[in-house]
Formats: sequence, structure tokens, C-alpha cells
Amino acid sequence: MCGIVGLFLKDPKLEPKLGEMLTDMLITMTDRGPDSAGIAIYSGAKDGLGKITIQSAHPEKDFKDLDGDLHDAIGQPVVMLVKSTHAVLEVPLAQIDAARSALAHLRPDVKVMSVGDCIEIFKEVGLPKDVAARFELSKMKGTHGIGHTRMATESAVTTMGAHPFSTGPDQCLVHNGSLSNHNGLRRELMRKGMTFETQNDTEVAAAYVSQKLKEGEDLGKALESGLEDLDGFYTFVVGTKNGFGVVRDPIACKPAVMAETDDYVAFGSEYRALVNLPGIENARVWEPEPATVYFWER
Repeated sequence: MCGIVGLFLKDPKLEPKLGEMLTDMLITMTDRGPDSAGIAIYSGAKDGLGKITIQSAHPEKDFKDLDGDLHDAIGQPVVMLVKSTHAVLEVPLAQIDAARSALAHLRPDVKVMSVGDCIEIFKEVGLPKDVAARFELSKMKGTHGIGHTRMATESAVTTMGAHPFSTGPDQCLVHNGSLSNHNGLRRELMRKGMTFETQNDTEVAAAYVSQKLKEGEDLGKALESGLEDLDGFYTFVVGTKNGFGVVRDPIACKPAVMAETDDYVAFGSEYRALVNLPGIENARVWEPEPATVYFWER
């Protein structure tokens, strides 16, 4: 049992409040997932720049002079913003791959949380309210975001086991449920060149979507393909650079509720995650249908 939240803003005036609204939604899902929590924020691309979000168990050591070391390695300016155990590195888009390669050499113990034009992922072990406070999530701005509170059932309670999982540029996925064929799918995806950091079934689902996007499918088609290839009980919320999507398995035993107004689209594992959103009393509220893909893009 886990908790999922998501918020896609239609009204740019709400963008300064994205972190505040998502934080409230995330904390309401604490009893569905007290082990760890995470959030993906899409904060808008900067012209010519990309982001690498990283995590370290020893940030005081690993983040010391990292921006300068990366600058020396790639020959381009690097800006680093440290947030507790995480840091966001801004580098020229053309140097993203070089920076990531240099990072693996310079700081081999550092973990990459996400890479892309505008995605930032923050996740850690602990109660959602503590994770939110650690990263000051309520102060973050952006166009859309997704969050997750985890109750571990099949793998260890670790930072890398927390959601969201990101396996492609500006793409991430959160999951409530379990997949029964993830081991076979992992082997198949590895043959296609995908790499994995954990044994978590959710990382397989994220990598499956990444592979489909890489093969030229749009998000809607990728999620439809998953209905054929992913076995188990699941509710997925997927974030991309331009929007987010929702899909439930054909049996749909995992709870989910959505709301839409002229200002936003919101998702929660339970309605109580949505009750404090502005204008919720006038929203169209519904339960997503089984085996049906919903997605919104700019």
C-alpha cells in the first residue's frame, strides 16, 4: 500500500504555489506510506541548460568543490544548488552526457536521481513531512509534479528504493501495486540497453515507458502498450517534460481519484489528498476507469 499524488497546472498563476500544494497532498498520504517519500518537480527549462539531480549519503564530502571539479572536467560552467542530501547541477545541455560521465568518475558514490531540461527529483527515507521539510518542497515552483509515499513490501527501505523512479530524460514514474513479470521484463530491457540501479519492480515499469518513448511512441501509446505487457496490480502516474499521465490495470483494485478544473488536473490515491486544493468544490471529480489511459500535455 502506497500513496500517490500528482498535479498538472493549467493556470500559470498557480506555478509559484506548486510545491506548497503538492506538499500538502503528499503529507495527507502518510499513513499509506510512512517508510519514505519523494517528489518530482518540473520547474521549466532554461535556454541552453540542463539539470542533473544527484544524491549522496555523505553530502558534506561528495558535494565539496563538486561544481569546480565538474567545470574542470567538462570545460564549461557548472552551477550547483545543494538541498540537504541532494544537489541540482545546472550544466550546458550539450555537456549533459559528458558531465554525467565525469560525475561517475569524480564522485563514484553519488547517485543520479534525474536528468533533463526541467525535472528535479528529491526522495529520502523518512516520514513524508520530514522529507518535505528537509528539501523545503513547499517553496518550490513549477508547472507540474508528482509525489509518492512508500510502504515497502518487496524490497528494502532505502533512498534508491523510494519513488519517483527516473529512467529517461525528463521522465519519471510512481507506482502503487506490484508487478508479477518484472524480472523477465528487466532482462528484456537490459538486452535493449537499459540499465537498472535497484531490484524494485517500479524501476522496471519506468524503464519500460522510457524504452517505448525512445522507440518513438508518445506517452499515451506507451501506457497503452503497458496494459498488454505489464502483469500485476498497479496504478501508475507518469511525469514527462510536457505533462503527466495516469493508468490503472484492467482490474483496478488500487484506489485512485482525479479532479479537473479550468486551473489544474489533480490525482490522489484517495480524495482526502485533494480536499485543500483551490476550487476543489467546483471540480469535476471521478475515479479513473480500469485499463484506460489519461494524459495531459502542453
